[in-house]
Amino acid sequence: MNKLPLGDDEEARIARDIEAVSRIDAVPAILRLICKNTGMGFAAVARVTEHSWTACAVRDELNFGLVAGGQLDLHSTLCFESRAARASIVIDDFSKDPVYHGHHTARIYNLGSYISVPIALPDGSYFGNLCAIDPNPNEVSDARTLSMFEVFAGLIAIQLVTEERQQAAEAALFDERENSSLREQFIAVLGHDLRNPLSAVSATAELLTLRKNEPDLVKIGQRLKTTTLRMAHLIDDVMDFARGRLGSGIGVSIEDVDDLATALRVVVAEAREANPERVLADDIAISTRVRCDRMRVQQLLSNLLGNAMTHGAAEFPVAVKARVENGEFVLTVLNGGNVIAPDVLNKVFEPYWRPPTSKPGGGLGLGLYICKQIVRAHSGTLEVRSSAEDGTVFVARLPIDV
Repeated sequence: MNKLPLGDDEEARIARDIEAVSRIDAVPAILRLICKNTGMGFAAVARVTEHSWTACAVRDELNFGLVAGGQLDLHSTLCFESRAARASIVIDDFSKDPVYHGHHTARIYNLGSYISVPIALPDGSYFGNLCAIDPNPNEVSDARTLSMFEVFAGLIAIQLVTEERQQAAEAALFDERENSSLREQFIAVLGHDLRNPLSAVSATAELLTLRKNEPDLVKIGQRLKTTTLRMAHLIDDVMDFARGRLGSGIGVSIEDVDDLATALRVVVAEAREANPERVLADDIAISTRVRCDRMRVQQLLSNLLGNAMTHGAAEFPVAVKARVENGEFVLTVLNGGNVIAPDVLNKVFEPYWRPPTSKPGGGLGLGLYICKQIVRAHSGTLEVRSSAEDGTVFVARLPIDV
């Protein structure tokens, strides 16, 4: 009953099989019922391969001395013959059995009665046997007992497959989470480390714009300032995305804001200056104190306006409306142009997603995703609708007393 020498691969497989059986909560109860209903003192779930017999689970009322992980010489057992024939072997009394009278298994282990039923997995592969032994004769060949063993063996087989699938799914999920975490940590570190060289470029651009007596250098400086500003926004988007996906969420600093209307008008003014060819109408009327993160709400409006300017038709105006209604701060941004199809509307808040009609260089596709995260951090909602009559409308609703 000692552990037999096996190859490393087979030993590892058997160890996994023992662990799989140990995770099936019903097995101890099954073995207990077998012993109780048959009168036999030892029952086991055995892993039986071409080379080995290993106990995966045991109920031993005989002091037989075998525990889970214990092994027997395969050829000393009748499970060897059961596996070869893929058939059950049932013996009420070895001394009277016409086939197994005087069999070496009975002599080696001092057996009076025996039953072993194959455990075959749904794909047809052979796992092992559900078996029971006793030094005394017992009536185990009746149809009721054999049927009980077959049902229990089938149940164990199904549970083994279920456990394997669950373990595989959990392993795949763990690997995906690990890969996702590493990827997003890399993004966060990269975004952080890009700020230093970008700051140097921005400082150079500022110096060039001061060279008033050299108009060409001033133009280069202004162009550099515009580029570095755009790059800074991209880095901010990447950092916010990484924070959101790493689980901590986009950070907000909630406080009482008395001048939210003024803060929003600043954003609208910046958008007008950046897009002088576009018509931008604003209707901002907020006289109530709002609890929010002032800068994040400005970022929310800036991203929504940037999306409207980029994807809205140039011949239609972009409209901004801000109100406090029914205990909520309601921010609406509308633009005209092509109607967004319903299947596309479901994707606009996904990270890195951009419509097929987007022009190259239009950003990373994180703006609306970050808008959604900002609203969520304020316990609010962000919705979008699109129709030929009303255009495309984004509506953010934030409770004013977060």
